[in-house]
Amino acid sequence: MSQHEKDKNGSDTGGKGDHDVLLRRHGEAIALFGSRVHRVRDDQWDAPTPCAEWSVRDLVGHLTVEQLWVPRLVRDGATIEEVGDDYDGDQLGDDPAGAWDRAAVAAVAAFSEPGALDRTVHLSSGPSSAAAYCSQMMMDAVVHSWDLSRAIGADERLPPELASAALREVEPYADELADTSMFADPVTPPPGADDLTRLLCLLGRRP
Repeated sequence: MSQHEKDKNGSDTGGKGDHDVLLRRHGEAIALFGSRVHRVRDDQWDAPTPCAEWSVRDLVGHLTVEQLWVPRLVRDGATIEEVGDDYDGDQLGDDPAGAWDRAAVAAVAAFSEPGALDRTVHLSSGPSSAAAYCSQMMMDAVVHSWDLSRAIGADERLPPELASAALREVEPYADELADTSMFADPVTPPPGADDLTRLLCLLGRRP
């Protein structure tokens, strides 16, 4: 998911208690992806990932750019047009892990500011609640943590509470995702599948 997607209402976007849970889950998801970034070996940056046509570097670059957008949209109240092409092109440079770390810290801080989740962010599709945006970003980080884990041979098991939160976020609009270029068609999960398997199958992965 990205700042260009339509506003969707996740499950943890209500009052203060829900906001606290959402911020915790978001922070955990960002840390999870970061833990995988720091496991990428020098010879793995060009390796393929489950995301069609994306290398490991492409995947990390995508998530890094997504984090760079957050302070601009949430803290500054900027529009897509005002940000423009500031984050086009390679943002990883010679230190991909460092670039990720800096962007991730800034994104978590922006969402965590007092009242931040009560704000409105201006996406390409129109106004959205910052809480819904945060929930989408949490889900994106969880799914791509699995993608990166598979690509580099890291542990593909993810925290169950994050898998469940990501599944709750995406289920209401999963049918619409197949019409985008971001996810493959859903795969039927096996009987008795856990939430992580259901999440991955829903988004076209083959765990």
